[in-house]
Amino acid sequence: MRNRTKPKDLRAGMSTKRVVILGLPPVDALDVIGPAEVFAFANELQAGQPAPYDLQLVSAGADVFMDSESGIGLRGHRTLEQERRENKPIDTLMVATGFQPIEQLHPAAIAWISTRAATIRRVCSICVGAFALADAGLLDGRRATTHWAMAPRLAERYPLVQVDPAPIWVKDDNVYTSAGISSGIDLALALVGEDLGNSVALEIAKNLVLFLRRPGGQAQFSASLRSQHVADSKLAKLCLWISEHLDSDLTVEMLADQMATSVRTLIRTFERELRTTPAKYVEDVRLEAICRALELGERSMETLARRFGYRSVDVLRKAFVRRFEISPREYAERFLVVT
Repeated sequence: MRNRTKPKDLRAGMSTKRVVILGLPPVDALDVIGPAEVFAFANELQAGQPAPYDLQLVSAGADVFMDSESGIGLRGHRTLEQERRENKPIDTLMVATGFQPIEQLHPAAIAWISTRAATIRRVCSICVGAFALADAGLLDGRRATTHWAMAPRLAERYPLVQVDPAPIWVKDDNVYTSAGISSGIDLALALVGEDLGNSVALEIAKNLVLFLRRPGGQAQFSASLRSQHVADSKLAKLCLWISEHLDSDLTVEMLADQMATSVRTLIRTFERELRTTPAKYVEDVRLEAICRALELGERSMETLARRFGYRSVDVLRKAFVRRFEISPREYAERFLVVT
């Protein structure tokens, strides 16, 4: 049974916003259902008052029924042709598809997205839906993300797009792109947070049994996980050593000495195996360790700075905000402790 307790900062008097999820079949089912559940929960929390969202699933296919890549069929509310004819106002558009359709994107859908975008407050993509936004020209000159495995292809096919494969979602002006599969839920939570307040987004996350509402700057996968798959055994050992000495002054010279190599060779090895620099890798591992500590209840910034090698709390906070686009305190508030 869903919890309908109304959070304190649910904004009264908010006009109903029309949210359209456009599916280019065959879609990834979770790309559609995940965000839809977030908006549906927001409506349930407003029980007894006008719903904040009018959520509609629009199929780009010939009828309202959409195939999914998992074989589970989805039924939309209307077709793209009906949407085009009626031309109803749209507050937020979320474009979802699957991995197969990006090889031949739906031309009518691309044309419609390109035409309607100027009248829509927020235009979003879920996972490889970024290919549709890029094809419509909406990502030219913008920073964007997609599923990490598809990021190189997105960058190659659309060279004007500033593809960043790391974050789980990216906001560039009024255009939002999200990473693989479940990150569509994180993006939808962020949109609800913008509209209704952070406590509402947290309440929805709790109802969805998500232990953490992830910020957009969080990486799709960790630096530590990447290091486990490097081919160079010396580098693998060095990465393990780094994780065990995060409180030390991990200069590039110290790392080179630890690996018994030159600074130039060390830098080349990091770029070849991990596609990053030694300094960036160290910072990534430190920040991921700080995130874990915050999630486990640590709140002393002085302790965290000392434990993870930052010379001051201010330096730690600036590095954290630069990476995650929120402060350590704000990150900690997104961690849900259910008692």
